[in-house]
Amino acid sequence: MAQEFVGRGWAFPVRADDAGRIALSSNEREIEEAIRLILATAPGERPMRPEFGCAVHDYVFAPADAATAGAIGAAVRSALRFWEPRIEVTGVSVSFERADDGCLLIDIGYVILGTNDPRNLVFPFYVIPREESEVPS
Repeated sequence: MAQEFVGRGWAFPVRADDAGRIALSSNEREIEEAIRLILATAPGERPMRPEFGCAVHDYVFAPADAATAGAIGAAVRSALRFWEPRIEVTGVSVSFERADDGCLLIDIGYVILGTNDPRNLVFPFYVIPREESEVPS
């Protein structure tokens, strides 16, 4: 019964399987792909479903600080709460250790509701790094 709750769907990114059919994902992998799809899609990006996605993209030019981390965490929680009903988010943390390379790491802890299986996913979010001319001397 729990596996039926998790479901099965097209793999993301869409690709062909070994038999040339559309590849499918199931179980925990399907949920992980759905989370990545939600976070990678900016609201307004899908013409037929403009509200789909996560507002994390609003922070591409934001400074790497605690306020931005809190805002990103709130955007991630809100999007996953709305778009992925098969999970409960237990925590979101944002790491700025690779910010100089233009990458923030968003660590999402969640529980799959049908199985009570705790999991985590680290989503790399790419930002526009600071220019050398912007660094104070």
